[in-house]
Amino acid sequence: MEAQNNEVLKRRQLLSSQIDLSKFNKDIFEKATDDEKRQQDVMGESTTFFKDGMRRLRKNPLAMGSIVVLVLILLTIIIAPMFCPYSYSQITNVGGRRDKSAANLGPMEYSQLETQYMEETGEKLFPHLLGTDSLGRDYFIRVIYGTRVSLSVGVVAAVMVLIIGLLYGSIAGYFGGTVDLIMMRIVDIIYSLPDMLIIILLSVVLNETLTPLLAGTALAKLGTNMISMFIVFALLYWVGMARLIRGQILTIKNNEYVLAARAIGTKDGRILRKHILPNCLSVIIITTALQVPSAIFTESYLSFLGLGVSAPLTSLGSLANDARGAMQSYPHRLVVPAIIICLIVLALNLLGDGLRDAFDSKLK
Repeated sequence: MEAQNNEVLKRRQLLSSQIDLSKFNKDIFEKATDDEKRQQDVMGESTTFFKDGMRRLRKNPLAMGSIVVLVLILLTIIIAPMFCPYSYSQITNVGGRRDKSAANLGPMEYSQLETQYMEETGEKLFPHLLGTDSLGRDYFIRVIYGTRVSLSVGVVAAVMVLIIGLLYGSIAGYFGGTVDLIMMRIVDIIYSLPDMLIIILLSVVLNETLTPLLAGTALAKLGTNMISMFIVFALLYWVGMARLIRGQILTIKNNEYVLAARAIGTKDGRILRKHILPNCLSVIIITTALQVPSAIFTESYLSFLGLGVSAPLTSLGSLANDARGAMQSYPHRLVVPAIIICLIVLALNLLGDGLRDAFDSKLK
């Protein structure tokens, strides 16, 4: 049967474009090498915007180093409380008795009562890795919970700023005209409001209102000061993001591909999602990444002024404030939270720059 098919192929039409391979020298056709096969696989591989950006991000050593630092910090604050038997609010006690001699211990030191207890019972107590504070609370676990609170404040504030600023700036920039004029005047008014004064006023006003409402909930540990801070982030801190998004959309919305999408009847929401916002991604990424350390700084200096988290819960800012009075005698209490703040801020800044370089379509 196969021989008959070959004969049929040989008796092709005169003007047929079919090639008779039997008339060609087999040495002319060489097999593809392994490198050529791999190149063909790479050239034929389908990719997406996210995959392409992540591939470039992995080639940035500073960005990948920042990711490693942030992952290590996150793993530490998640895993450390599982092994450390102390609590951020627990005053050191031995055998059910409060240990007054455990105040102001240095790193890896035991109090007199703890030493006596270990000698009498032979039981090994968990060491105070960073010593204790003036009330005898383990400083290591307080740093861990302080980092949790500060990072949580930064992430929540960044998400709030991103959502509000992105929606507001997109509407103002895309529709323009009277809508843009009115919305931008509102932004100018918000810019004129002093955030510190509003936080203080809200803390005083909401103290009486929110305290009975928050009683018995998870938010009660944060206190009214932190709730006031989140409200101020939602009211004031999104205006910078909104202005940046508006400026980018005003530049992009008159490009040819946007006009073509309008010409074929594409809806405004789809044009914003598919054509305009992806080209604003670099501004969105770098602004959001920088908002996290900015919020951490805001929380730190507010806690430094006594307007942050409520005791006994702590944050990196309140830890630095508590260590200020004993800076000469116990400098590690100030150095440790300061180093953590610097590491988080530096890592987020470098990661933001790396994400911008990787996902900015104009830098491809």
